[in-house]
Amino acid sequence: MKVIAMSIAVVLASASAAAVHTPAAMAQDMSNGADNFYKSTQVDVEKVTFRNKIGMKVVGNLFVPKRLNRSTRTPTIIVGHPMGAVKEQSANLYATKLAERGFVTLTFDLSYWGESEGQPRQTVAPDIYVDDFSAAVDFLSTQAFVNKDSIGVLGICGSGSFALSAAQIDPRMKAIATISMYDMGAANRDGLRKSVSLAQRKEILKAAAEQRLAEFTGAKPRFTGGTPETINASSSAVEREFYDFYRTPRGAHPGTTTQPTLSSNVAFMNFYPFAQIETISPRPVLFIAGDQAHSIEFSQDAYKRAAEPKELFLVPGAGHVDLYDRVNLIPFDKLTDFFRGNLS
Repeated sequence: MKVIAMSIAVVLASASAAAVHTPAAMAQDMSNGADNFYKSTQVDVEKVTFRNKIGMKVVGNLFVPKRLNRSTRTPTIIVGHPMGAVKEQSANLYATKLAERGFVTLTFDLSYWGESEGQPRQTVAPDIYVDDFSAAVDFLSTQAFVNKDSIGVLGICGSGSFALSAAQIDPRMKAIATISMYDMGAANRDGLRKSVSLAQRKEILKAAAEQRLAEFTGAKPRFTGGTPETINASSSAVEREFYDFYRTPRGAHPGTTTQPTLSSNVAFMNFYPFAQIETISPRPVLFIAGDQAHSIEFSQDAYKRAAEPKELFLVPGAGHVDLYDRVNLIPFDKLTDFFRGNLS
């Protein structure tokens, strides 16, 4: 039985064991200002930790403008990284750029990923991911220089769906923006453009259940989908897009990223982040996506379901991963105006 592996909310064929690096595969596309590991002399960065509702330690980075008057209370933005990534991939870049514009910002590793706690590593647990965002609000609300009534959330890729889900039950999140959002539930249930059939879905569930039992009886975790470690002439455009970020110096981070455990990934099939999206209103929601993004359907669907005030902002010529780190394409002015206008 061939299991269709899914991660980062996109249906990807598993990389062939025979795949080899070619000169084209190794080349990294640094056009349009790709600058994932950007650092700023205008911003202080502090490692922080806090606990989510079940007591797991979440590790993050707090970004504070050097010019900030810490005797005042400042609007703050929580930035969530792409699904399967870590805070050092895309989230820190956004947090740094927004801190340069005067906001206090916070990034963190979702539970089971990066430096945050959770075993087995790379477990998919949507409800815990969602709570991590509320735990971040808890932490920020205790900081003397943070205005606890002016906390916004920015979710990149899969974190866009986690942030929206969190905002539906946490009114402390006053303004929500998403970048290249994936509905992690729909993508795993149905695939891109409804490409996964019910029969295929059942095969995935069966394989996950078999692996769960194997692990219960002592087997080691197996991982599924995600960004391939190598690409070749038959690799898809989406595989190449993710590979160029996650598997080259452009955005690669030590350790395994983007590959969740096979037994847990099916938890996304019960994840419906847009189920009550209209209840976020009257808090504003901004959906940003590239007009060439393979994931654009999720931002369009969320925008359709959300109540006012809402906006769908499309970046001309940009794909999905382009908005992870290409500073010449990322609409930082749009984000700044949105959060300044909605966080008092």
